[in-house]
Amino acid sequence: MPSDNHSNDMNSPADAQAVCSDTLELAKALVRIPSVTPDDKGCNALIADRLKALGFTIESMPFGEVNNLWARLGNKGPLFCFAGHTDVVPTGPESDWQFPPFEPTIHNGMLYGRGTADMKGSIAAMVTACERLLSEPVELNGSIAFLITSDEEGPAINGTRKVVETLSARDEFIDWCLVGEPSSTSRLGDIVKIGRRGSLHGRLTVQGTQGHVAYPHLADNPVHRALAPLDALCRETWDEGNDAFPPTSFQIPNINGGTGADNVIPGELKVSFNFRYSTELTQQVIQDRTKAILDGFDLNYILDWELSGEPFLTQKGPLVDAVQQSIAQVTGDNTQTSTSGGTSDGRFIAPTGAQVVELGPCNATIHKVDEHVSVKDLETLSSVYEDILRRLLID
Repeated sequence: MPSDNHSNDMNSPADAQAVCSDTLELAKALVRIPSVTPDDKGCNALIADRLKALGFTIESMPFGEVNNLWARLGNKGPLFCFAGHTDVVPTGPESDWQFPPFEPTIHNGMLYGRGTADMKGSIAAMVTACERLLSEPVELNGSIAFLITSDEEGPAINGTRKVVETLSARDEFIDWCLVGEPSSTSRLGDIVKIGRRGSLHGRLTVQGTQGHVAYPHLADNPVHRALAPLDALCRETWDEGNDAFPPTSFQIPNINGGTGADNVIPGELKVSFNFRYSTELTQQVIQDRTKAILDGFDLNYILDWELSGEPFLTQKGPLVDAVQQSIAQVTGDNTQTSTSGGTSDGRFIAPTGAQVVELGPCNATIHKVDEHVSVKDLETLSSVYEDILRRLLID
């Protein structure tokens, strides 16, 4: 059963010592704010206050119901940007949680709460990394920025996408971007994302003629007509992938047809599908090849497309090198680069020409009941972030 004193639930000397961590305390403060997407509920104001005290210029960028924060320290390039989101996914029934999701709880060396791993812990580590770095009389060989949104877990229309459009319109471009998404798997820093596959959604409507199942000659069953072309799409080898990306994946998550009655041939069938595609393909190539396959069958259809994000890849260079070297320096371990997983807001930043990597805590519990992150990892992550800044902007 949960403790009656959740926020002070410490059952080891390590738990008690962890309370002294600035990173932990900021992470706890952010977790206490129930910022279910798209409402940041004051998270950005809390972050802005900490950054303003360091000399950052604070700029609020609201679009629709989304509150975005752009904070910058310095006017010269290169520009290093920490990117992240304060919005979290819904908790589901809170009774299913071991500890209340918005009452940060330390238990067995772990910080429990919604957003601890995805990604308020990373944001706290970013802020405290800057606080330590700037507590010294250092001269930056460039600028530092924060791009924080509350629209990553939702439609992702009025968040990072709009901020990047605004920055580009005034010729303000990010050179290096570190997104704090939880990239690690077994241990902190074992995986760094250097790119993501593209995501392209298709919504297919196959049209037929409704009728009685006993009189099929008077109807045209769209379900039957769709089976062969859908099978052809599933069997298609779209590409072989490359050194950075696995082969393109085609998946059908939803098929809807029928009236609910067992004796009625439906008049239409709706199918949604998704391509997770590599840099071997483009949106246009996928759309053209899909149309060619569908047109090879006797099919009356309507097909609509929605691009969630194009694939991007950051090659070896200053940012990737600094991240790998910092992880090795702070943790003593090596890291692997990867492009696996879903999409992230990096898909909106990379097309501007920025080098983009994703580095954050372990992702085993993100979006789950009892989401949690290692308290020790939070402080280690902050140290890694600080070391990256030193390598890129000071050393």
